[in-house]
Amino acid sequence: MSLPETTSEAVSALVTSLTSTMLSSTTSEETTTLPYEQKPIFLQTPAAQGIAGAFTWAALLITCHQIYLHLRHYNRASEQKWIIRLLFIVPIYAFDSWLSLLFFTNDQLYVYFDSLRDIYEAFVIYSFLSLCYEYLGGEGAIMSEIRGKPIESSCLYCTCCLSGKVYTIGFLRFCKQATLQFCLVKPTMAILTVILQIFGHYHGTNGDFRADGGYLYIIIFNNFSITLALYALFLFYQATRDLLRPFDPIIKFSTVKSVIFLTFWQGVLLAVLEHARAFSPLYSEGGRQTAGAGTVAAGYQNFLICIEMFFASIALRFAFPHRVYLSTPSCGDQQMPGGRVVTMQSISKSLKDSINPRDIMQDAIHNFHPQYQQYTQQRTTMAPEDEEKPKPPTPVTKINFNEKAMLLSDDE
Repeated sequence: MSLPETTSEAVSALVTSLTSTMLSSTTSEETTTLPYEQKPIFLQTPAAQGIAGAFTWAALLITCHQIYLHLRHYNRASEQKWIIRLLFIVPIYAFDSWLSLLFFTNDQLYVYFDSLRDIYEAFVIYSFLSLCYEYLGGEGAIMSEIRGKPIESSCLYCTCCLSGKVYTIGFLRFCKQATLQFCLVKPTMAILTVILQIFGHYHGTNGDFRADGGYLYIIIFNNFSITLALYALFLFYQATRDLLRPFDPIIKFSTVKSVIFLTFWQGVLLAVLEHARAFSPLYSEGGRQTAGAGTVAAGYQNFLICIEMFFASIALRFAFPHRVYLSTPSCGDQQMPGGRVVTMQSISKSLKDSINPRDIMQDAIHNFHPQYQQYTQQRTTMAPEDEEKPKPPTPVTKINFNEKAMLLSDDE
């Protein structure tokens, strides 16, 4: 082989190598130029965080003041503890969503914030149903009013399959069990979400509904569970709406249902839009993805919740006013017209009573244990003179469950 031929082949190989390198560089620049030029979206601006923060702190101030007023006039512990639990949804939802928004650029961190929020969501529907029980005097009083009455058959109310049936203790058992199952399913799904996210099997941050990811199945279980719980709450309202009329149930039911139901389906809608590629991932200046499309969708969800909780705090203030629990006691540390001023120690005890979950566990045992399925829980009655006496701030937690109620067979 001659020297010129060898030199020609070497030059040709060098030219080919340089050409491929330049083409590779050009392709790389084309694929990374778009992320470099990407402008910050609205959620990344100080205006978004400022607006969300203003609505969040306004909602916190309104709701925390209302909670304080209920604790200050804690005269009906059996009712007000459920009201306080319902009111706590605003601080938990708003503050959790705001924190998630502040850490928006930390991809996938929102999954952990949302899981904490979801755990408390489960107890809101149950708390509202339990409050309605208290309004009507308990399980025994409700059964004495509706036992034997025919169930209204209606396709609109989804009760057409109950045609010819009457209200029994089994109906109340179903309503309680349907709401209590949500208290079990929702926290379980939230914990499972965190576990799957840690091991990389959740796939919710990208709106991935594939069968080998946990996101699809968690959405299905949560959908079924919340639908069943809201359906049971609706059935109970339909059965007792005449009895609940003096307590203005419409605004209470609408407010609680909208906070839970609308925020849930709002998240589902955003997830569908995410799956339809309505949201784009975010990239850093170096071309590295900092937030997936799922994180962007969750960011808008959190931003909307921050605003919505402000309006929810106002609605809840009108739905559960503290004025109906004002009283003028004959004794106490201090007195004021229309109510009493209690010490911080009394308020602290009332708060502990309102967040004590022992009654939830007792109710779960009563409604799920086979031994109590055909028994109605009856309360012991108090003498009229005892009812007029001022009640201490924490009567509920100091009374044994067996001393507060008795069980009677449904046949009785």
